Amino acid sequence: MAISFSKPTGAASRFIGRDLGTVTILSVLGTGMSASVYLGFQRTLRRQVAVKILSKTETMHSRYAEQFRSEAEIVSNLAHPNIVPVHEIGESDDCFFHVMQVVKGESLLSLIAQRRNHPLPAHRLLPIERTIEICCGILDGLAYAHEEGIIHRDIKPANILIETRSGRPLIADFGIARTLRSVQTDGDTILGTPLYMAPECVAGSETDHRSDLYSVGVMLFEMLVGELPLADKETMLLLQRKMTHPETVFTRTPSEVLHTIDKALESIVIRALQPHASARYESAGIFREDLLAYGRMWAARSGAEKGIAV
Repeated sequence: MAISFSKPTGAASRFIGRDLGTVTILSVLGTGMSASVYLGFQRTLRRQVAVKILSKTETMHSRYAEQFRSEAEIVSNLAHPNIVPVHEIGESDDCFFHVMQVVKGESLLSLIAQRRNHPLPAHRLLPIERTIEICCGILDGLAYAHEEGIIHRDIKPANILIETRSGRPLIADFGIARTLRSVQTDGDTILGTPLYMAPECVAGSETDHRSDLYSVGVMLFEMLVGELPLADKETMLLLQRKMTHPETVFTRTPSEVLHTIDKALESIVIRALQPHASARYESAGIFREDLLAYGRMWAARSGAEKGIAV
């Protein structure tokens, strides 16, 4: 396999051409608040990999360094078809890094955006069966992680990768994951993405696996109707509302936004989005089973309407 380096651009490019552990860094794939992701070539197994790098020069004394180590150690122990696997963890003089599988595909965020901007109105939403399939894959991965005592805490479309060939969703970036047994606390720091965060995460209250289920509920709502009917779109106002009046975050139900959403499907979304964790689904597995049952019912009904044997 021939190795070629991308043209260096920006601060993140300083790692291009370097060897980290068994990997040579080839190009920048993306940058975030605390880390950047690169395409690399793992010399030992002669394969392309993704490499997440946290620069010590920028965050050596911050909370992100410990967070990055924790993320890598947690995810390296997870093995599930719907979770992006980690192959190697390492540290050099100026950075922390871990090596992951390259997922050939796109993020759910990108997929939703492409649909939303489609020139034909009839194609601006994912088909219901595809939405259910994606959400069930995510919930399958979360059920496994939760059984291992791990909460993701930042489930959102940008952290869901859709593999092109299989269409399989994979959960990425356990960057703020915590084990359920962890004694760490975050003080007044809010971890996660406000739109998809459960109210208890915003309020700094005790969280558990049901916080991830709320986030899946928000994504399901968004995938079904295209745009979320929010009372507040500005970040600080949204955070404040989730802390003080979490039951008023959404101004309309799914069926009020899109009349083709029936009450059976709407009830699944509403249960996942309950402001109090005790009223939500008890587990990712139960959430998934309800979605699968609805999917079977919808497929049978659709098949009958179209004269298709199911």
